[in-house]
Amino acid sequence: MIDALAILAQPEALAALITLMVMEVVLGIDNLIFISILSNKLPEAQRARARRIGISLALIMRLALLSVIAWLVGLTAPVFDLGIQGPLNEHGAPAFETLFSWRDLILIAGGLFLVWKATKEIHHTVDPSPTDDMFDTTKATVGFGAVIVQILMLDIVFSIDSILTAVGMTEHLVVMVIAVIFAVGVMMVAATPLANFINRNPTVVMLALGFLLMIGAILIADGFGVHVPKGYIYAAMAFSALVEGLNMAARNARKRKEALRAAEPPEAERGH
Repeated sequence: MIDALAILAQPEALAALITLMVMEVVLGIDNLIFISILSNKLPEAQRARARRIGISLALIMRLALLSVIAWLVGLTAPVFDLGIQGPLNEHGAPAFETLFSWRDLILIAGGLFLVWKATKEIHHTVDPSPTDDMFDTTKATVGFGAVIVQILMLDIVFSIDSILTAVGMTEHLVVMVIAVIFAVGVMMVAATPLANFINRNPTVVMLALGFLLMIGAILIADGFGVHVPKGYIYAAMAFSALVEGLNMAARNARKRKEALRAAEPPEAERGH
């Protein structure tokens, strides 16, 4: 305890903690959107429980990975090479990696799952005659266990990305633990309001699915060594959310105007 306080008393450690807390919250948004969309597939009585379990699993996963940092960092060591010469970029370097680590493979698998899941959901939303499958929103329920398994799969991917970010920012384990616990706490508080907001606004569901599709593509690219700065990703997401917010405000304004017109007395009655 004394050692932890001594570490946090260091200005550089405190700065790293604040920065990491913000970054972990931002990285947790992806995880939270996925949990919210999946939990909304369940009967209303089970949704909060599914979200609590999903976020608790995310915390357990992150803390477990922090306890085996040496093994986690070892996941970045190459395990096999495709043995081919990829195309070169404008700097004369390979445009993508042909050496793959376990981290790369996990990110690619998670990205493919996220792309498939988001595509399936989007297709089902726009399909005029949806099929009777596990993603059918007209069905009363989906399996609670199936939802938890899918949440767990993506928790693993997002947790590895989150902890590797933490490892790259600081060497102090206590800083990483505090930042992770804080971020998951924010996720726990925000989960129900976010899920309810998504459930009440169908267009936001499509926007969230678009985010998941983009995040999946970014994970795949990262697995192949094509690193897209996360600032660009979240700036695009923030701009899209702003535009959707303006659309929602415009729709609400139209509804209020229509309600006021409907409440006005007919012209003949006003004449009397």
